[in-house]
Amino acid sequence: MRFDLHIHSNHSSDSSLSVDDILKQAFKKRLDGIAICDHNTVEGSICAIERAREMNIPLIVLPGIEISTNEGHLIVLGIRENIPSNLPYIETIRIAREKGGVVIAAHPFKIRSIGFGAKEADAIETFNSRCLFGENTEAKEMAKALGKPEVGGSDSHMLVTIGLGFTDIDTELNERSVLCAIREGKTSPGGQIAPLYVIFIQVMRGVFRRAARFGNRIHSKIFHNNVTM
Repeated sequence: MRFDLHIHSNHSSDSSLSVDDILKQAFKKRLDGIAICDHNTVEGSICAIERAREMNIPLIVLPGIEISTNEGHLIVLGIRENIPSNLPYIETIRIAREKGGVVIAAHPFKIRSIGFGAKEADAIETFNSRCLFGENTEAKEMAKALGKPEVGGSDSHMLVTIGLGFTDIDTELNERSVLCAIREGKTSPGGQIAPLYVIFIQVMRGVFRRAARFGNRIHSKIFHNNVTM
């Protein structure tokens, strides 16, 4: 079964993808399942589970979240409630496991990522379609050395990249079996790196979003000061 285990919807501040469009694109790409892993919220994935059923789209949609820890990002699959962000990653892993989640070290060798702390996770993302500079190779070497399960995902923020990164999983097509198979390492990651123009578009969108948020904060501060004068 082929899954894209790392997609962002408009429940993440850096993506504009609707859940419905993600589901349609994943089905079009002939994926068997996906995980929407929005930043610090499970809302997108829970919505996708419901919408896949309502739209009669035959995909397994795993509940998931990408959590920002103090050291870097962790993907947690199989939970249906949020975990606080900006905790130490060891504490985040402990909480995730208490909730029954499968913990994946996301793109561990990108800037401001978890690095060798990935050894504490249940699995390591060794293919991410947005890793351009050998980060996937470093992650794979570490996973092999540690004997950790490997997974892959697109890290999509745009429809065109959904399915570029994937995980082939030897499993029955239901949530529990998929999560067990990931823990047991019955996985094989693969895919292709996103085109440079796509990554450039994503970077520029991020710049514009940050600039807009900064401008809104400045405007709010000026308005507040004027009101209180």
